[in-house]
Amino acid sequence: MATAEFDRRVADVRAFNRFYTRQFGLLQDGLVKSPFSLSEARVLYELAHRDQPTATDLAKDLGLDAGYLSRILRRFSQHGLVKKLRSRTDGRQSHLSLSKKGRQAFGGLDRASRSEVAAILGELDPGEQDRLTAAMGAIQRILVPSRALSEPFVLRPHRAGDMGWVVHRQAVLYAREYGWDERFEGLVAGVAAQFIETFDPRYERCWIAERNGEIAGSVFVVRFSEMEARLRMLYVEPAARGLGIGRRLVEEAICFSRDRGYRTLRLWTNKNLVSARRIYEAAGFHLVEEEPHHSFGHDLIGQTWDLDL
Repeated sequence: MATAEFDRRVADVRAFNRFYTRQFGLLQDGLVKSPFSLSEARVLYELAHRDQPTATDLAKDLGLDAGYLSRILRRFSQHGLVKKLRSRTDGRQSHLSLSKKGRQAFGGLDRASRSEVAAILGELDPGEQDRLTAAMGAIQRILVPSRALSEPFVLRPHRAGDMGWVVHRQAVLYAREYGWDERFEGLVAGVAAQFIETFDPRYERCWIAERNGEIAGSVFVVRFSEMEARLRMLYVEPAARGLGIGRRLVEEAICFSRDRGYRTLRLWTNKNLVSARRIYEAAGFHLVEEEPHHSFGHDLIGQTWDLDL
């Protein structure tokens, strides 16, 4: 009887797999009517969201045969989608990243995939959407223990007290890590105050990343005009870096901005903030202007980056 019951469960899982692959178009030659297979799209995703991995890293993490991955990367290279940088520590390895053409290709694929899923969810009422995503989360938690999940954090909207904490932490961290003086604290305090005073939840949003009940980072989207939004005050706590929090925060900001009909998402940063710039580049932002300035007690090079939505 136990064997028959187990066999029934095996059949149920296989039936769900057939349903899922058909429902989301995973059996088509090209994912979301693109020229990329499911495996190729996943490799593009990893290259867009990781900091110059090697082919060995990708093969291991994705569970792909090294020869198969090599053929995918060769095709990407032939079409000018990837860049290779020879490793300084191991001449047999190259660090991989998307070229400008590759980021554009991924951006189109990402938008098409999101639109397809949005269309499916759009047929459901909010309660059904919640039950569906909760069921998907249950599957993930059962098959992959929580300690092995790659994103041990949650994102939530801001609430009372968050703004003061974000201003405090950014002032402390930028003073400690870059030597910026109290004028930077005045800048971020002004941004936070204006956000609260003029906050329009239809077109603006703050995301707070929380890990183990403590704030681990944040980002803001503020309205500049009908067609343009600004990404402001991205930061991640030192103890939470390397978990993908900065990337997720920027992804949420981009998705929100697209949903609200903005055409451009713009940000201002400084050239010495290397880690943040890598996140912006991976997300598809492009540098449009840079200018030297003296601020916060230092000579800096300010940069303006845009993302076409």
